[in-house]
Amino acid sequence: MSHSTPPSLPSKCPIKRITQSQYFRVLYIHALIFLSFFGIAFASDDISACNRCPIGQLSRKISAFVSPSKVTNFLGQSKSSTTATNGINRSGVSLLNSTGINSKRSILMMSTIDDVATKVKKAKKDKLEKAVRVENSTNSLQVHVIGLSHHNAGVEVREKLAVPENEWNLESARLCEQDNIVEAAVLSTCNRFEVYIASHSARSAIREAYSHLQKRSGLSHSELRKSLFILSGDDAVWHILRVSAGLDSLVVGEGQILSQVRQCYLHCTEEEGSGGKVVSRLFNTAVSAGKRVRSETSISKGAVSISSAAVEFGKFRCEPDLRKPFEKARLLIVGAGTMSRLLLIHLQSLGVKKVTLVNRSMPKCRDLEAEFKEIEFDIKLSDQLDQTILESDIVFTSTSSTGCIITKDGLEKINAGRSHPILFVDISVPRNIEEECNEVDGIFSYDVDDLKMVVARNTALRRREILEAEDILVEEQNKFQGWQQSLSAIPAISKMQEKFETMRAEEVRKASNKLTNLSPKEMEVVEKLSKGIVNKMMHGPMSALRQPEGPEEKKKTLHILKAMFKLEKELMN
Repeated sequence: MSHSTPPSLPSKCPIKRITQSQYFRVLYIHALIFLSFFGIAFASDDISACNRCPIGQLSRKISAFVSPSKVTNFLGQSKSSTTATNGINRSGVSLLNSTGINSKRSILMMSTIDDVATKVKKAKKDKLEKAVRVENSTNSLQVHVIGLSHHNAGVEVREKLAVPENEWNLESARLCEQDNIVEAAVLSTCNRFEVYIASHSARSAIREAYSHLQKRSGLSHSELRKSLFILSGDDAVWHILRVSAGLDSLVVGEGQILSQVRQCYLHCTEEEGSGGKVVSRLFNTAVSAGKRVRSETSISKGAVSISSAAVEFGKFRCEPDLRKPFEKARLLIVGAGTMSRLLLIHLQSLGVKKVTLVNRSMPKCRDLEAEFKEIEFDIKLSDQLDQTILESDIVFTSTSSTGCIITKDGLEKINAGRSHPILFVDISVPRNIEEECNEVDGIFSYDVDDLKMVVARNTALRRREILEAEDILVEEQNKFQGWQQSLSAIPAISKMQEKFETMRAEEVRKASNKLTNLSPKEMEVVEKLSKGIVNKMMHGPMSALRQPEGPEEKKKTLHILKAMFKLEKELMN
């Protein structure tokens, strides 16, 4: 005898019976959909109102519940349900269809709610970014310099970071791709590689620049870190001023570095440059300071350049290494650029009458030949370099090549140094002569780091001029600092002017209603009078904002004026 399972008894609790009934569930869905439409209406008019409205908040919470899949699953129960339940579901479907809520309407509603949520997120993001911009506008960009020079890095390290002048802007653009670097400029010469950056976040920007340089150079962390110097703020400003004035050069007072700093300024202000307002102004100040130092002191009088130091060094080493006087040595210059021209200037001043010149092409060689008419030139192309080396006693190399053009294997192959010793002086960075060339018998090879004897003598003669030059640089640094501090006051000054002008215009408009008998010219007088009064009233606060002060004093002044004239809200808006 089979026993059927007795039907489950209804709950005795009336509230539980109501909440578990299918009618209540259908009614609950209708209520949620109805409330959702109210949320959409609020959102379409005002996003901020939707954020504050409890109906709008509830509509977003149930958007996932009222979806096509859940409505379908809810309305379509399993086949094991009772007939009464199916009847209720069918009536629920009819009820929903009668109110126009079907799957398409649910999809449209979900899409609208998602759009509202996206707009709300975007509004919050824009507000946060605006707050950051306002904060940054009152905190001016700080300048930092990361680099290496002949003071703390050997030529073998400097050449791995060297950048040709035609790629300075490209390298600066790569630096500005970092998150925290706003402006950048690159200065790369034979004795230094320096990156100047401007940022609101010093630590993050320096870290990004360091990481970029490490990847670019391929040097290990320990090797690069011990060669780099990092300066920020006033120290960075003081450094570029000394560089431009020639006080930080290998040869104190040499003039070529000022030209290189000027080129850096011109590049960073080009359309493709990444200098921006602060870095460009810094380099402009540096160029002006360099010119002042050279015109107001004797720092550059009788000073030697890297090229002339190389000639002096070659003359000094000629007797010990070659065992012959400099006047009888056969001279070879490889390259026909600016450095080679400076070599020829000094050689001509020493009375040299004949020089062999090797270059990749003839035009530049012919230009040098036309300029130095007192020197007899023997011009040859690069494919004759090996044979020309064998016929020379002193070889000066200064090319734009990024690799070594004279190697140990190459010298051994042509038996250089066998018949007579040869002296090489390489003033290129990256180097043109392989370091291992010194291992070849009869070969004496030197680079820019070996010119210290000539440099020390030159520096000793210019101690007094250095002190005079530094007094000028202090004045130029103070000017730049005053300009930089004034940047933080620009937003406050603009808002103050705007607020005062609005108040002035409103009061004049009110008064004009009562001054109907005034002619247009008389009204112009009233306008000018009101503007004059406002300008005089603003003179004191604006002068206070523009006054050169330290960072903390400037912040206090800004805070007082913002509170006094209620500028905080205007700046946020």
